[in-house]
Amino acid sequence: MLDSVSSNAVDIAQTLECGAFSDETKQIIADEGLLPEGLVNRLHRQYTSVSALGSTDKPLFTERNDYTGLGGFRAVNQILLDNGIDIGHQDERELFVEVYRFLATKHTLNSINWNDFATDSIFQLVFPQPSMINKKVTDAYVTAPEGEARTAIAQEYMKETNPHDGNQQLNKPWFVNSEGVLELLAGSQHKYPQCQLIFDKSTQHCFSFCTYCFRHAQVRGDEDMFLQNDVDQAHAYLRLHTEVSDLLITGGDGGFMPANRLKQYCDPIMHDPSLQHIRTVRLATRALTFHPEMMLTKKYDAMLAVFDELHDNGVQLALMAHFSTPRELLNPVTIAAIRRLQKHGVVVRSQSPIMRHISMFDNEDGTIDIDRSAQNWIDLGNIFATLKVGFHSMYCARPTGEHHYFTAPLADVAKIFDKIYRSLSSINRPSRYISMTTSAGKLSLLGTSEINGETTFALKFCESRNMQWMDKVFHAKYDEKTNNVSLLNPIEGNSFFFEDELAQIEEELASDLKAAMNSSKGVHMDEVSVEYDELGLDSHSVA
Repeated sequence: MLDSVSSNAVDIAQTLECGAFSDETKQIIADEGLLPEGLVNRLHRQYTSVSALGSTDKPLFTERNDYTGLGGFRAVNQILLDNGIDIGHQDERELFVEVYRFLATKHTLNSINWNDFATDSIFQLVFPQPSMINKKVTDAYVTAPEGEARTAIAQEYMKETNPHDGNQQLNKPWFVNSEGVLELLAGSQHKYPQCQLIFDKSTQHCFSFCTYCFRHAQVRGDEDMFLQNDVDQAHAYLRLHTEVSDLLITGGDGGFMPANRLKQYCDPIMHDPSLQHIRTVRLATRALTFHPEMMLTKKYDAMLAVFDELHDNGVQLALMAHFSTPRELLNPVTIAAIRRLQKHGVVVRSQSPIMRHISMFDNEDGTIDIDRSAQNWIDLGNIFATLKVGFHSMYCARPTGEHHYFTAPLADVAKIFDKIYRSLSSINRPSRYISMTTSAGKLSLLGTSEINGETTFALKFCESRNMQWMDKVFHAKYDEKTNNVSLLNPIEGNSFFFEDELAQIEEELASDLKAAMNSSKGVHMDEVSVEYDELGLDSHSVA
């Protein structure tokens, strides 16, 4: 919703001077004309209530680039207390930190409205909240002595956090090489024909940790995390699988990949005829939300040069951001970073999670506020259009981590999406209906239908293990309370049309790999030592 139009103009130089931005960043913004006055003032006037484009508040966090682990969390709390801000519930929040970790950049922390932190979306995004972890575990942790006793409780609870929902381990690709050795890609997933995911050794970090993270096995460093060391192995697999058109570099955060590592992946894609079927390289990153200054440094010029080369060789570089609130966009360095990327041929898109307390909000009685929640996304969609950011998709919370805190009844989510879709102009809408991830694929909730006088959910796959499943619209019984697509029931019979075939596919994936391991001359799966590429941040200790 547009705010009341104001005639006040933004003093861009003053805003940058008041922020905790380096002289180098401010100089690049000025030299490259990344913050034109017309654009900045239009956005600020339209969305004054959530805009930081005209902010002159002094930032609280200036000394360190990031704060990580239990020690970092306590350091953040001390800075807040020194400034008269007590977020409370310290012990309960520390339980979450021990289970899922904590990391926040100074940009993230300075983006929070500390005058009203409890309802601030970014505070909810990176800070543990009371009632996230169930009361029994919380009470045991809080009453235990500090130190090893508490850590033991947190480690035991980790076993219940379901870090690999949707049978992700079945998605690891493999092939038998010319010497009869089984090549198992330990840091890759290939679930849908056109897209292969790479969890490279350089992308095992994040700029800030999201409290709803569904890849907490990666950020915790669990034994069964995905980790790819051998670039040549990935290329060898791609040569055998010409159905793959998109290489998706993810993590952790794909934004951590240094330029020289990205070139190792991309040079053959650009110049080797046997890899001409790769048309798009996607870089999945939240850097634009958590650390946009990284892209406004001379050091990042090396990455921009790789982007230029990809563009000149006809390979699309798509930076997949994860914006879910206008606040993440309406600050000077994020806008400047987006515009700098676009000048180098990068297509910026957002696949956006709709999460309760962050981008989906409650009424006072605890029910979902449909209108306020929808308006957040309507505003976001229109801001995307102004900045030439593609609104790729919205997706629901996956049944992992503290799912109960972030999710809402699918019936309410559908109402929110319906209002978003009909309120935005056709070119500003998300490119697909709201989706939910399952082992079978990504299910889109199309809305409701009336069948024989009964209201039903209309469903359709937008990605699936068998791509022909995508051709069929099917229906589930309407349920006002269900918040997990896997709990939906078919309107007829005991199973959906794809479930028997899905069970067969999953069984074959496991048995084929077992047979290949038994018949091959050996198995090659890299043991890797992950090195940290600084990218302008402090070393990431989990102490």
